[in-house]
Amino acid sequence: MKALKDDAIDTSEAPEARDWSGAKRGLFYRPVKQQITLRLDADVLAWFKDQARGGRGYQTDINRALREYVEQREE
Repeated sequence: MKALKDDAIDTSEAPEARDWSGAKRGLFYRPVKQQITLRLDADVLAWFKDQARGGRGYQTDINRALREYVEQREE
């Protein structure tokens, strides 16, 4: 299919989705992770751990916070 031109591909059985209200952004996007050693202030780390359910997922929350910061700076 990669070699075919767009108009040569039959999409009649896969209609175009017009309602994106239930779509979730980034659902299948999985960026490559890199393991590092990072020193954080103890109170900041404790806050993220307290916010996470059972202390799990705090690293993901930290990554999300950093990503939001970076995206705001790129605008």
